[in-house]
Amino acid sequence: MQATVQLNGRVLWLSDRADTMVRQLAGEDLTRAEAGPLRDQISTDEMTPARACLAFDESLGDYVYAGLRCSEDTTDPTGVFPVKPKAVREGGFALSVAGLRRGKGSSREASPFAEWCAGIRIVIAESFERIYAQNCQNLGLLMSTDLALAERLQRGEAIPIEAFLEDCDPLGEAIVRSGGLFGYTRRRLSGDIVPPQPAHAPGAMTYGEKIIARALGVGRVRAGDAVFVPASWRFSHEYVTPMAVSFLRHAFGDESPALHDPSTVLCFEDHLTHLDAVSADGSRSTQIVDAARRLGTVQREFCTQHDVRLHGRAAGGGSEGICHALMLERYALPGQIIVGTDSHTPHCGAVGAFAFGVGATEMANAWLTGDARLAVPGTCLVHLRSRLPTGVGAKDLALHLLHLPYIRDGRAIGQIIEFSGEAVAHLSTDERATLTNMVAEIGGLTGLVVPDHETVRYLRERRGIDVTLDTWMTSDTQASYAHVIEIDCGQVGAMVASPGDPGNGVALTELSTAVPIDIAYGGSCTGSKRDDLRACHDVLSWGLSQGHRVADGVRFYLQYGSEDVRRWCEAQGYAEVFRAAGVTMLSPGCGACVNAGPGVSTAADDVVISAQNRNFPGRSGPGQMWLGSPATVAASALAGYIVGFDQLRRDGFATHLARVPPRCGGEASRVSSGG
Repeated sequence: MQATVQLNGRVLWLSDRADTMVRQLAGEDLTRAEAGPLRDQISTDEMTPARACLAFDESLGDYVYAGLRCSEDTTDPTGVFPVKPKAVREGGFALSVAGLRRGKGSSREASPFAEWCAGIRIVIAESFERIYAQNCQNLGLLMSTDLALAERLQRGEAIPIEAFLEDCDPLGEAIVRSGGLFGYTRRRLSGDIVPPQPAHAPGAMTYGEKIIARALGVGRVRAGDAVFVPASWRFSHEYVTPMAVSFLRHAFGDESPALHDPSTVLCFEDHLTHLDAVSADGSRSTQIVDAARRLGTVQREFCTQHDVRLHGRAAGGGSEGICHALMLERYALPGQIIVGTDSHTPHCGAVGAFAFGVGATEMANAWLTGDARLAVPGTCLVHLRSRLPTGVGAKDLALHLLHLPYIRDGRAIGQIIEFSGEAVAHLSTDERATLTNMVAEIGGLTGLVVPDHETVRYLRERRGIDVTLDTWMTSDTQASYAHVIEIDCGQVGAMVASPGDPGNGVALTELSTAVPIDIAYGGSCTGSKRDDLRACHDVLSWGLSQGHRVADGVRFYLQYGSEDVRRWCEAQGYAEVFRAAGVTMLSPGCGACVNAGPGVSTAADDVVISAQNRNFPGRSGPGQMWLGSPATVAASALAGYIVGFDQLRRDGFATHLARVPPRCGGEASRVSSGG
């Protein structure tokens, strides 16, 4: 690697102001002061919108930052999208600079890869999300959290390479100096380099640290240790598998090493199986549908070539199940380590598995080595005292957590989030999965619940297996935590998150005006489990008993998380209630959550209430998306505007009819009084 770094191109300041972005893209070079406030919390959905991720080659560079939302002026909070296709590539930019929490959200490596393909070679931000930062290092992008470096590079200074390694752990530095992860792996497979192993004196550990230490075969690990940790399962889906395959071919050609233990590799076709349904109306071009089909074809060919099990499309449409939902229902066990190409892989932490998301390069590498790169983080203990009130669920608790300053400010980025306390003890495994799943929104590495009697019950009920929990499966009383969050769950009420970010949490009781809705969506990995659909059933059953169904003008979609969940719901008789209430039922799949299925918005003024986990700009269409619990989504679908089930049940429909404001054409209400 070179000893110094000089800028061979222009600086792109990712400004919060659209006019500033337009000036730079038009050819004007601005200073840091002229750029104004930088965009904070840029999600990977904004860096590479879902439609762009259908490409898995260098054409991705045409779409980088195409979803970036900026403010047009101080009086326009909605912002605009100033970056047009090819603008960054054609602008000659080599350095991109942003504010806090750059790269939050999805684990899609398409985002830093798109930056690379557009000519960006250095990325600087006040702080980075864990997966995005690791993906950058794996691809060979230079990084720094020192914004002053951007100004120095813009002035033409030669900066010592060490300035870009200050935020790296020793393993990360070795990877960057090797030109990326594949360069490091070549050296590793040839015996030129040996991955580090921790060597610490015995001491207290958290449950997560114990899992890592046992997988490595060492007595103890501590925060800061950089290792490659053996994985019990490695899984990917059709949105990412093709990119991982292409990276592998590019790195090793026809001489790619064989996969390590293919029996522990799984693939899923779950993200794009509903794309056809939203293409029939012309909202998706034939080219987009064809590109999605190519992704599925590449994955199927990979599975056939390497004898990898594929959970594919279901006979009745949709998929066999969402990847991490099926991982929890069929594979994950306490104490295992699981890596997947989805940021919501921590879903499996509900049964005490150490599960975390990785990018395409890292998955391709894990196929070869059987292990995954991991910098052991500190652990944030979330202690949940007392029980949640009746009608308040794990989704409400997750939205409450996300708006806390410690999490909102990004101080939990990369940490293990361990949930404990009386409230957790009384949560079902499905509800625990909502908490661990949304650790991705916290920015954590993984979410963990120490396995207990509920874990044993779940595994017996869902899989028919009896599991004996080992005595080591707990956090030591003297274990060290990076931070402790104490919450009195008895004081937590129903929550929603306003459009733009899952961290925009607000108590339902604090909504000052009614928010009429056009779409209600109960689905995604967070909102399509048995308990989620049970909650929707209970709300809708009550509504029918009161003579009400889904409000006129509201489209309400419910989606099964897996075929297993569908069969269970049908056996419980839920399907009849859903049909009677006017719900549109959807086969399993990610669908609307990734802007690829029924339930997406189609216009900027569409208002959506969703049980999914993310509402970043443009993620699920151009409309305004609110997040809420499954019960809140169902209650809102009945009322025609955002409302909690307890509020609706307590006050009755007559009170709520009066609250619905006039809509287009002066309509006073969209609530149906029919049975």
